[in-house]
Amino acid sequence: MQTVLDGKSLITAAMLAGTLPRGKLEHHGEAFETARAELALILHATQQQIEQDKNPAEIVGRLLSFLNGLHSKVHPDVWHALIPVAQNHPILKYFLEDPLTRWSFTKPRGYSGDAQLLDYIYCDPHVAESVANASEIGKALYSHTQNVPSCVAARERRDLLTRYVDEIAVKNGPQTEVLAIAAGHLREANRSVALTEGRLKRWIALDQDPQSVGLIARDFQGTAVEAIDGSVRTVLTRGHKLGKFDFIYASGLYDYLAHNVAVKLTKTCLQMLKPNGTFLFANYAEGTPDAGYRETFMDWVLLLRSEVDMWNIVNASVDRNTVEARVFFGENRNVLYAVIEKRG
Repeated sequence: MQTVLDGKSLITAAMLAGTLPRGKLEHHGEAFETARAELALILHATQQQIEQDKNPAEIVGRLLSFLNGLHSKVHPDVWHALIPVAQNHPILKYFLEDPLTRWSFTKPRGYSGDAQLLDYIYCDPHVAESVANASEIGKALYSHTQNVPSCVAARERRDLLTRYVDEIAVKNGPQTEVLAIAAGHLREANRSVALTEGRLKRWIALDQDPQSVGLIARDFQGTAVEAIDGSVRTVLTRGHKLGKFDFIYASGLYDYLAHNVAVKLTKTCLQMLKPNGTFLFANYAEGTPDAGYRETFMDWVLLLRSEVDMWNIVNASVDRNTVEARVFFGENRNVLYAVIEKRG
C-alpha cells in the first residue's frame, strides 16, 4: 500500500478499497445473487417506511440493524459488490438529510474521516449551526446516527487521549512534550487540564489537511499547542525535526494503514520517544455493529482490526524486552488500543 498523506494525495474510500485483498466475484456468484436479493428486500422495506412517514430515527435504526446482519454473514468480496447497489438506491437521498451521513458521503474535503466529520461525531459546538439548519428529518436521523456504537467509541477515544496527556503531564511535569499524528482538530486538547494550566512544554499537532492545521493554529494560539502541516510520509522520512516526546499518539490513522505501513510508522514513533515515553495507537475493532451502514450510506471504509492484528503490529515493531506493551478494548468495545511504554 502506497500510503501518502502529504496534503496532496489524501486517503479516499476508493483508494482504501483498492488496497484490500479482493477475490473474484464470479467465485461467489450464487452467494452474491442471494445477498443482493436480501439487500433489495431491506432497501424496499426501508423505502416503504419512508413513504409511510415513520419516525426517521426508528427507520435508520432498523436499517443499521439489517445491514449489519447482512454485512456480518456474507463474504467480504460479496459485501464489496453490494455497496454500490445500496448507494444507487433512491433512499440514499433521504439519509443524506442527516448532516453526519451527508458530510461523510459527499466528502467536502476530498477524503474520508476528516476532522469536520469527527466534529459531527463529537457533537461539537463548531457544527451546531449546521445541525440546526438541517431539515426536521435530518435532525431526527442525526439524533440516532450520532449515538451509534462507533460514534460513542470515538467520543470515548477523545476523552481517553485527554486523560493520557493529563496523567503524563502530572508524572513528568512542565517539560512534558506531546505529539499527535493525524491530529484533526485536536478536540481532545479542549478538555485538557494540563494545557489549560500551562503544564506542557509543547503539544505538536501534525496533520495532512491544511484546513485542520489552520483551525488548530487559530483555536490554540498562545498555548503550548503548535500546528504543523505534515503526514505519515513526513514522520517516516523525518521531514520535520520534531525531536523527542513523552507521549506520541495516532488515534484515528491506523484505521487506514496496511500492516506494513503501520509497522513502519510504529517503529519510527518509538524511536521518537524519550526514555519512559509512551506511544498509543487506536483502531476500530472487527465486528463494529454499524459498519454496514457506514460503508454504504456513509461511503466510509475502514480497516478493522482484531486484538491479534494489533499485537502483530506491536510485535513486528519492537523488541518486547525493551518495552511494556498492552492491547485493550475501549469501554464500549468498538475501538482497540495499543499502548507501548519505552523502558528508561
